[in-house]
Amino acid sequence: MSLHTLNSLTVGVPDVEAVRGYYEDFGLSGEDDGWLSTTDGGRQLRLVPASHRQLMRMEIGVDDFDDIGRIAGRLRRFDLTVSRLTDEAVTAVEPVTGVQVTARVTRRLIQRPSPETAYNQPGLIKRPEARAPGLLREGAVRPRRLGHVVIGSTDQAASRRFFTDGFGLKVSDEVRDAATFLRCSTDHHNVLVTRAPITFLHHTSWQVDDVDEIGRGAMAMLADHPERHTWGLGRHFIGSNFFWYLRDPAGTFSEYYSDLDCIIDDALWSPRVWDEDKALYSWGPPPPPSFVNPEDLAAHMTGAHSAVG
Repeated sequence: MSLHTLNSLTVGVPDVEAVRGYYEDFGLSGEDDGWLSTTDGGRQLRLVPASHRQLMRMEIGVDDFDDIGRIAGRLRRFDLTVSRLTDEAVTAVEPVTGVQVTARVTRRLIQRPSPETAYNQPGLIKRPEARAPGLLREGAVRPRRLGHVVIGSTDQAASRRFFTDGFGLKVSDEVRDAATFLRCSTDHHNVLVTRAPITFLHHTSWQVDDVDEIGRGAMAMLADHPERHTWGLGRHFIGSNFFWYLRDPAGTFSEYYSDLDCIIDDALWSPRVWDEDKALYSWGPPPPPSFVNPEDLAAHMTGAHSAVG
């Protein structure tokens, strides 16, 4: 796959400082120029002023200059306008959601496994004579990298075509007549486009080492702010990952995740179309209604935008 990484997101919010403080609590490192960084992926989230929460820009990493030319050709072939083209990057605006998507030549992200993720199993003891490392960790949880973003689209099929036919993302799985899981890396999904009554940013997702880090991170976030809790702990069905969702001051959900399905060889993976009752989760508490239909969507539809907190 010539596409290899979801490099970064630019998100508009009404109160940049409040949301920035939330993501610093979440474990991202604030940079002097306003970016927020993960330990492995670097500068992956930028917050900018906007009337309401919205995904404004997305950047995808590709291998070389030939990839840029191929993407530009696909965009034009499907009557999609290329808004900017250089030797190192190509940019186009997804016409339904208005998100500006850029493919840029960047180095592939190399991640080293954590030495502290050994789990004993029946018949397979990986951690003899030692306590579980998750019990002994004291430092703050730090996400390793950005995993995926979920956006609502009023024309889900058209948005899907933009990413697949235009930029070359691949379909991993689908929810019948509702959502498409798309990948630009070996992750099961990096972009999820879901059917919605309006365009909106649903959530961003951030990789941590294991389920212990999900629990530690979420509990630390909730210690002084129980109102941040949304949904978790649980395990998704599509993608298989453990999850815990929290909500930032602008109303966007943020997810700690680990153990996501990976697709190394495209020929060995068979995308499937799932019904909604099977798609969302395998186990965990039921999702609250506000997760499926965020509370501020009505305000978005009427133009009465405001922060949720």
